[in-house]
Amino acid sequence: MTSALLSFALVAAFLTIVPGLDTALVLRSALTQGRRQAFATALGINTGVLVWGVAAAAGLSALLTASQVAFTVLRYAGAAYMVWFGVSMIVRARREGPASAVGAPAAREGDGGVVAAWARGALTNLLNPKIGVFYVALLPQFLPQEAPPLVGGLLLALVHNLEGMVWFALLIAGAGVARSWLERPWARRVIDGVTGTVLVGFGVRLALSPQ
Repeated sequence: MTSALLSFALVAAFLTIVPGLDTALVLRSALTQGRRQAFATALGINTGVLVWGVAAAAGLSALLTASQVAFTVLRYAGAAYMVWFGVSMIVRARREGPASAVGAPAAREGDGGVVAAWARGALTNLLNPKIGVFYVALLPQFLPQEAPPLVGGLLLALVHNLEGMVWFALLIAGAGVARSWLERPWARRVIDGVTGTVLVGFGVRLALSPQ
């Protein structure tokens, strides 16, 4: 099991640092809301990852993979959520406009507190069936035959979670250095616009992608 954990840790570390939707969400929270919301978003993302990991180990994700209807329903639900979330950020960025003076402190967004940030991170992962399929394909390759599938899968998912939190903590720390000037209204509009566009792109790609 130790060898399996180390091997999986290397693969998961590479997957963790590859830029993607999770990275964009955490950076956006760190740059426009603050450390607490950013860590809450990261924790929500890792909660979703952990749920998918446990589901894969228990065989539940295999049912999702085998069922075209279930996969399609979850895929469209996830795509709709990502597009809605992305469009709402783009609309908010456009509505704020250049009214605020450049260099003035930016007002807090109506994005809610840490619970809302956690929920956004968790929903983004839980409504993405590709993550469940990924775990179904990946976890069995690292589980020793003598290890209980549920326990082994949970340990592997926790390794991925730990690496994810370390990576997100580094991103949040780096974003904190630049936040003093990225907090300005024009910068926040750019961040929301870019992140919203990324979300819409991911949502459209998820909706159009085959199983």
